[in-house]
Amino acid sequence: MLFDSSIRKELARTFGATLVVLVTVVMTMMLIRTLGQASRGSVNPSDVMLVMGFTVLGQLPTILSLSLFVTVVGALSRMYRDSEMVIWFSAGRGLMSLLAPLFRFSWPVMLTIAALSLVVWPWANRQIQELKTQYEQRSDVDRIAPGEFQESSNGSRVFFIDKDAPDANSASNVFIATNEPNRETVTSAQSARLEIRNGERMALLSNGQRLETLRDKPGLRVSEFAEYGTLVGGGSQNDPEAASIKTRDTWELVSDPQPRHQAELGWRIGMALAALNFVVLGLAVAVVNPRAGRSTSLVFALFAFVVYYNFMTVGQTWIGVGRLGLLPFMLMLHGGTLALGLLLLAARHNHWSLRSLLGRRTA
Repeated sequence: MLFDSSIRKELARTFGATLVVLVTVVMTMMLIRTLGQASRGSVNPSDVMLVMGFTVLGQLPTILSLSLFVTVVGALSRMYRDSEMVIWFSAGRGLMSLLAPLFRFSWPVMLTIAALSLVVWPWANRQIQELKTQYEQRSDVDRIAPGEFQESSNGSRVFFIDKDAPDANSASNVFIATNEPNRETVTSAQSARLEIRNGERMALLSNGQRLETLRDKPGLRVSEFAEYGTLVGGGSQNDPEAASIKTRDTWELVSDPQPRHQAELGWRIGMALAALNFVVLGLAVAVVNPRAGRSTSLVFALFAFVVYYNFMTVGQTWIGVGRLGLLPFMLMLHGGTLALGLLLLAARHNHWSLRSLLGRRTA
């Protein structure tokens, strides 16, 4: 009982400190990234904090996994360094006996990681996408200031309306210049009004003229109109077929087993399995020699974390293009890592070494 409580208190203190540090670092990085997106016009400046919050929420599975790995390695390394592990070993506690208190401490974290990766991750990505979509759809209209030439969000059009406007949805003396890959157009009208048709924002121009120049043909085409409609806001981008894979619910990925869906599903399930493997690996690779450097085990843990997640990314790409199936990849990476961790743990628990194995074979 004393053994379990001592280990779990040490893990709780280390996990709390590590989590606070990592969340602070990630929030700072995400804030800088979101401010950059806002400066490029991809995010509404008033939604910067909201987008940053959803982004950090989506990154929490990775943060919790790294915090758990660093906690196990750091706490056990300190106990080795302060000779606490020697006391426990002399009391009849082996290295394998540490698995039980480690899993008692880490199972709520693992459950949280699984819930975040399977449920919260697509929800957070969907919220971010909706915020960006809403801003992009309204940007062309909201950027128009009476009496000033204003460029659209993608830089393909220039708008101008007179200062004297009857209301917010109407304008007078309208000028629109459009620059497309194969043509240039200049449209002017006496008046205009905004309407929504089929989910798209349209500007209906009245009593105007349109000049069109084709890049591959000489000449100028002039046309007059009594009413002309032009799209000023992007259509709805919430179509399930056009939506990003990261925004789809997990049950949708399971019900439609396409390679891209299986790749995303493998990433989400792999986040939860990685946390389990990190606990076993952390116990197996913790520093045994008290004279070893204090940061050796932590550096190795960070290196192992980066390599593991790079393999997950590569595997996700391979599954998405059909080079590898979901189940073989899960068995090779996550199952292989678990087997390797248990093998290393058994070798240290039983004090196996290459010299002893060779001696037994010679005898």
